[in-house]
Amino acid sequence: MGTRTGTTAQRIRIGLTGLAFAFLLVLLGSVVSRSGRDDQSSAVENAVTNEPKEPLAELGVAPGPEPEQNETAPAQ
Repeated sequence: MGTRTGTTAQRIRIGLTGLAFAFLLVLLGSVVSRSGRDDQSSAVENAVTNEPKEPLAELGVAPGPEPEQNETAPAQ
């Protein structure tokens, strides 16, 4: 019976070590996920505030607004 008690204690020790390792792994993943989310949210906010008025016109893909007429030219 002495050998069975030793193997049971060893199994419990290995199980607790595995649980501790899993807990630390989840904790580390949470920290990494949280830090990545903060940077991403500030980048999204900056992109929304710096949004151009006519992005296609700025790229030259679509025509922009018509240029204003010169006010000094005589009207006919």
